[in-house]
Amino acid sequence: MTLTLRQTILLCLALSLCALLVVPGNFPGLSGDARLTLAVFALATCAWIGTPIDDTYIALGAGLALTATGVISSDTLFGTLGDETVWLLICAFVLAAAVARSGLAGRAAAFLVSGARSVRQLTHLTTAALVVTAFAVPATSGRAALALPVFLALAKVLADRKRLVVMLALLFPTVILLSAVATLIGAGAHLITVSVLWESTGERIGFTQWLLLGLPLAIASSHLAAEAVLWTTTRRADREGPVHITAEQIQEHSDHPVTGPWEPAETRCALLLATVVALWCSEPLHQVPPAVVALIGAVVASSPALGTVRLKDALKTVPWSLLLFMAATMAMGVALADSGAAKWLVSGLPVDLPPGLFLAAVIAISTAAHLVLQSRSARSSVLVPLVVAAAVGAGVNPVAAALASTAAAGFCHTLPASAKPVTLFAEIPGTPTYTPRDLLRLSAVLAPLTAALVLLFALAVWPLLGVPVVR
Repeated sequence: MTLTLRQTILLCLALSLCALLVVPGNFPGLSGDARLTLAVFALATCAWIGTPIDDTYIALGAGLALTATGVISSDTLFGTLGDETVWLLICAFVLAAAVARSGLAGRAAAFLVSGARSVRQLTHLTTAALVVTAFAVPATSGRAALALPVFLALAKVLADRKRLVVMLALLFPTVILLSAVATLIGAGAHLITVSVLWESTGERIGFTQWLLLGLPLAIASSHLAAEAVLWTTTRRADREGPVHITAEQIQEHSDHPVTGPWEPAETRCALLLATVVALWCSEPLHQVPPAVVALIGAVVASSPALGTVRLKDALKTVPWSLLLFMAATMAMGVALADSGAAKWLVSGLPVDLPPGLFLAAVIAISTAAHLVLQSRSARSSVLVPLVVAAAVGAGVNPVAAALASTAAAGFCHTLPASAKPVTLFAEIPGTPTYTPRDLLRLSAVLAPLTAALVLLFALAVWPLLGVPVVR
């Protein structure tokens, strides 16, 4: 493999930093474990940024290096795979496979979209439908794959209105990415954030608390983004024309029935999904952990009598690479916190910043980080441990800072390669879609809007919901 100039420079910088870190006389105040941790962390970050090597492979290599050097124990490395957040994601994917197999998602989308009578109604009803999918399908790439057939059906119905098709092509990934913050299972980055907070501060955010904090932000940012997409990709004449989409038209392009009586599999799947979500939301009442609820739901969803999908087929949809990545980066987070490396790394930052300015800086960096680190999980793995450590030193509530960073990192729309949903909807043979120029135009408007909205929630809304800015 031939290294590019950028990759060569990054590798040289990383190796130079590692050489400085491992020399005992340099950087007084750093323990041996902290030096090794920072060296591994620097190499992993540069590899994520500058090489085409798989992110999971890099994370596993970093975790193995930290274990081999004794910074963390093998129990810590392998124990992360047994974390309840990992099990929550596995079971959520099994439930998502059951929903996809039943065709329930297509019926729900057709029900909502067929009520549109104008372009703006179509835009916001589609947005509402996509926000709801955050409760049924974990991870943004899974939601994008589930929504793609619905978009193709709409594109064929609106084939004579090219600008509206392009607008919808951009709307789908935009809303999918921004609405992920609605639930704990919306993105693997959320589970990494929860794990880092637990390891660093002893505070655990449950499914219900995340829902309370994230859902209002998801709704507000998604509909704000819908307006931004509408205004940046269509003209007045496009928006003024009437729209009339029937469920029968969508049915012509769907593999599952979207009209008529519900099939037994759809009814069972809808009841199961509603029960699981209700139990997740009512965790403070029954005290059953979300992972256990998800496991019960997965067992029922794949059971021979009541299920809609076979367990072995559902398990094929689980992104095992993502789970291994999460486990390895959780171990890296433990090493950063326990060795004192994270605290030392942010010790030189100014700690007398006002809380609002501190959060604004965190949000700005997290919003722009997708230009360097394309993987959302990798961004959280790098940023959240440092943000938590810096927040503690600055007297800011680390929960508020971590949530703000994670929410802001949901913006990754600038380039086609910035996120998998953006890539997926940018390359659809036979269907008009957006160009890199369309993405840049949208990003110029949406980036400051979403960053300002996250800051508003962190300073004014979340304190009302139990997450103060200052501890």
